[in-house]
Amino acid sequence: MRKYFMTVMIAVTTLTLIGCGEAPSQTATQQPLQPIDVAKVLVEPVQKWHTYTTRLEAPEQVSLMPRVSGVVEQVSFHEGDHVEQGDLLFKIDARPFAAVVAGLKAQVQSAEASLQQVRSEAKRASRLIAKKAISTELAESRASALTQGEAQLAALKAQLVAAQLDLDFATIRSPIDGVISRTNVTRGNNILAGQTVLTSIVSNKSMYGYFDVDERTWNRSFNDVTAASEQKVVMQKVGQKDFPYSGYINFIDNRINAATGTLRVRAVFEAQNDSLRAGSFARIRLAANNITDQIVIPDRAIGTDLNNRFVLTVGEDNVLQYKLVEVGDRYGHLRVITSGLTATDKIAVNGPARVGPGMPIEPNLVNIDTKDVTFTLSASHESLTASTKEL
Repeated sequence: MRKYFMTVMIAVTTLTLIGCGEAPSQTATQQPLQPIDVAKVLVEPVQKWHTYTTRLEAPEQVSLMPRVSGVVEQVSFHEGDHVEQGDLLFKIDARPFAAVVAGLKAQVQSAEASLQQVRSEAKRASRLIAKKAISTELAESRASALTQGEAQLAALKAQLVAAQLDLDFATIRSPIDGVISRTNVTRGNNILAGQTVLTSIVSNKSMYGYFDVDERTWNRSFNDVTAASEQKVVMQKVGQKDFPYSGYINFIDNRINAATGTLRVRAVFEAQNDSLRAGSFARIRLAANNITDQIVIPDRAIGTDLNNRFVLTVGEDNVLQYKLVEVGDRYGHLRVITSGLTATDKIAVNGPARVGPGMPIEPNLVNIDTKDVTFTLSASHESLTASTKEL
């Protein structure tokens, strides 16, 4: 009897220990769900952006060369200065040109005096021939002398004009408004007309940006654009995150380049406090005219699976679902989804970093931030200050 009692007690103790061993397993299945930020996708009117690279060019640029040869007598500017049209830049020793002008002036005066005498004799011959007081040959000779004297005076006056131009060209002035470079020739050096480059000047009030648009893109998005329509563009320089410069298209080439299948287009930008320099590398962003409603989500909500892009959406019973998507342009921290999502979908806004498909969650509903993001280039937003990138 005692042996039977001991057997029963051992069996009861074993069952109790087994029951205690199963309790933690039941507790583990009842852990609280992980809270995850979710948001309803946005539907926004957006314009498709196209980005092109360019080197800025000045509308006017001059390699300054002298029109006459001589010795540089004076340099009248500071390198890198702003100059205006007509400002004095160089002076060439003008004494040889002044001497030529003085000599020709004297010759003109002599010719004028001689012509006056010849003209008087011709008038007298004209009166005498009427009275038959002189021969016809003498009258014709005096008339011919008058014609020769007038021609000689005209030739001397033309030489004087040319000499005066040479004298004027000895003073070299700025032909345009702009910024002047360093001087290549200093005082005392001899320079040759049309050969010696003295310095260079580039205009700085506006800058051109040429870029090439492929034929397919132009026909699809900009076929109705003309230079007169002044299509708006925005630009950023190297090292900038934003596109702070606003401009417009002012030139469209008259034909497609058959070799490249592109159309040459030019945008003009007004320089602001000399912030634009010729030769600068820049990116120009051009917005398509058509505006369409597109689904927009945070770029960080998109995961990558090999060559696929996917988004985790909130399904029934708050279980995350895997959805393949196709992405479009990026606008700041937001990205357009061209297919794979509907306007009613809710997504995990922080992507698959902490969660995965098939996982139940506790959704924490948040709003997608669109502050400082520009989706369209409207009349009230002539400059795009959001950091926008294309895929």
